[in-house]
Amino acid sequence: MRALKIREMLRTIEREARLTAHLTGRARFSPTVMEALGEIPRDAFVPEELMRHAFDNGPLPIGLGQTISQPYIVALMTDLLEPQPHHIDLEVGTGSGYQAAILAQLVEQVYSLEIIPELAEEAEELLARLEYHNVEIRVGDGHSGWPEQAPFDGIIVTAAASHIPPALTDQLKAGGRLVIPLGSPYGAQELLLIEKDRSGELHTRDILGVAFVPMTGGVRAGSEDKDA
Repeated sequence: MRALKIREMLRTIEREARLTAHLTGRARFSPTVMEALGEIPRDAFVPEELMRHAFDNGPLPIGLGQTISQPYIVALMTDLLEPQPHHIDLEVGTGSGYQAAILAQLVEQVYSLEIIPELAEEAEELLARLEYHNVEIRVGDGHSGWPEQAPFDGIIVTAAASHIPPALTDQLKAGGRLVIPLGSPYGAQELLLIEKDRSGELHTRDILGVAFVPMTGGVRAGSEDKDA
């Protein structure tokens, strides 16, 4: 039954990729990304009462006001990152650990930040149980990144930021990629791809409209107010 649901999920992702190609520039996603999605037991990353919906193409609540993103968006964001086996990547927003597990299949090492201690602990235990040993999770504010492990080949942010945190672009390698949703909480948001060229200059491209829970923590530039 799980195998059937996974195949249907992958077909749905492929169909959405074709339908949104005029926005994303990607009519299909990398075979290695699709294989990773096919190998991850997504139902292990959702609450027990929602397991029957785990492979539906939609976000699901995971508790504490957070969600697991829809499979198509996970596939798109991962593909935009263009992960390679030798890469060291940073994830901001561990959540249930699903995106970290996808990246763990594709890169050498994943560092993942989660601001909610309970989620970080649960994800760490789950990923260890599933034997993803190349993921390290830390409780922390994603706006600050993880300077001790920088620079990163890729950075993926799984919550909507009000602005692009300077620490994240600073911690991106030359030639690296940052994928981040930008916009107001529960309002207009756009998925961005930011590439740092070999000279350190940043190039930003809008991909498509999205809807993410807000990125918390941090301080807005020029303000002492916390991000919503």
